[in-house]
Amino acid sequence: MKIEILRAGCTIASAEGKDEAYLVFNEEYKEGDTISFTPDGEGYLTLQFDAILGRSTVYTDGSRYDFTIPFAEKHACYHDAAFKGSRHFLWARKAYEWELGYRNIAINPYDAHENKSLYPHASANIETRGESVFAARNAIDGIVASNGHGEWPWSSWGINRDPEAELTLDFGRTVTIDRIIVYTRADFPHDAWWDQGTFTFSDGSTLDMKLEKKDGPQEITFPAKTISSLKLSKLIKSSDPSPFPALIQLEVYGR
Repeated sequence: MKIEILRAGCTIASAEGKDEAYLVFNEEYKEGDTISFTPDGEGYLTLQFDAILGRSTVYTDGSRYDFTIPFAEKHACYHDAAFKGSRHFLWARKAYEWELGYRNIAINPYDAHENKSLYPHASANIETRGESVFAARNAIDGIVASNGHGEWPWSSWGINRDPEAELTLDFGRTVTIDRIIVYTRADFPHDAWWDQGTFTFSDGSTLDMKLEKKDGPQEITFPAKTISSLKLSKLIKSSDPSPFPALIQLEVYGR
């Protein structure tokens, strides 16, 4: 596996190893810089590409992962210190078997629009004004602060008041799940909420989830099902006068 920092298409720092690799980058990132990670093949990885975002166990399809360092508005959905400073530690290794047990398999703080190789990956047919603080990736970043809106830690998936909004979560491989936990945004009275949402799974089944006005987790359990992706849609807004329901976090539990 290989970790690189690319600048203007050229490698300015790199490190590689068979089952584990790390890179200490002793510069401030510049706009346009990219973290590039090439795995040895498909499988499970535990990695950390930023000290603030921390470690995460994810799945790779074996293709190269490229992440453009966020600046300006694109940085607003991250902690102020993320990707900042003059010394950075990037690390990856093959995941241990015991890291793959029952857990929230939806979490991936390193997801982004351009991510097509490191799963899970969240995408949506609408994101409010195209702003980073309302992007689909915020729903799987692991941050569940609900009592505000806008910049981190209140980044959310914002639907731009569109009742046809849909969020898709792709796991990149087959998983078995039996529990979903939802955090809706709760910056009342600015926010509204949904009374119901519908999950459509890749096996063709559907599941309606009742929701309520709440700052905190809302959970639904069901008989285990084996899938590779799911979609959240048919979001029915409450009668609250606010036009702004939003999703803070989507957690999916399984193996």
